[in-house]
Amino acid sequence: MNGETVVGVDLGGTKLAAGRVRDGAVEALVRRPVPAAEAWQVVFEVVADAIAEVMTPDVAAIGFGAPSVVDVAQGIVREVGNIPSWREVPLKAALELRFAVPAAVDNDANAFALGEHVFGAGRGFRHLVGMTLGTGLGTGVVIDGRLLHGANCGVGELGKSAHKGRMLQGWCASPYFAREWGAEASELHRRARDGDREALRAFDAYGGELAAAVALALYAYDPEVVVLGGSIATAFDLFEASLRRGLAGFAYPHIVERLTLVPSRLEHAAILGAAALALDRLAE
Repeated sequence: MNGETVVGVDLGGTKLAAGRVRDGAVEALVRRPVPAAEAWQVVFEVVADAIAEVMTPDVAAIGFGAPSVVDVAQGIVREVGNIPSWREVPLKAALELRFAVPAAVDNDANAFALGEHVFGAGRGFRHLVGMTLGTGLGTGVVIDGRLLHGANCGVGELGKSAHKGRMLQGWCASPYFAREWGAEASELHRRARDGDREALRAFDAYGGELAAAVALALYAYDPEVVVLGGSIATAFDLFEASLRRGLAGFAYPHIVERLTLVPSRLEHAAILGAAALALDRLAE
């Protein structure tokens, strides 16, 4: 099934990307700004134009990752935070009507986890948690080789849990750096690479905070591997040591000892994640 040609689409609040994928390789890729203030149909036309640009006759399915809670069975996208008009969009039906191929729509963190399971660091593992570290904390869960959703596509919403007087993602995503260290994560990353001591301390402290999220995932899902993605994960080597120190107090040390904890190495992780959704749809 991995030999099928599919299209993967990653939607963000300000931009989208669509790519044609075959055998784990992105053969064509387009990016577009998202007219977030427009009606949902206007935004959909931008999405459709991007897909059409990479579409070829051999494309067998379309996968779509959206930063929202998704009705996976119906393919309805709800409450995309930065696109006000996308409150209840029948995206699966709209894509299938426009392009006449099966479509799969899911949360973007779920797509990331499945993509790592199919194409990335999760290959060969049956139990995986994928965490995206960016403007928020997204979590996708694969157990026994299958992506978990729950009753409302709410499996993995760990970032919304309470931690130290805030939501957990307030300590594990980019707002943490601005609030606690007075600079954006990207700036601190650059400074840390130049040897700036304060920036290095910021990432060392961040690893300790992120350990709370990883520990929660271990208690909840008992994965073999945790894969970290998103912009902050590119600094993994700067916070890996403190992250592992933060896990030292985990109640079941053998679980931590057996855990594979790695950053994503996929160049186009979001596109490949969405492509994995399409392949999963075809497999069904």
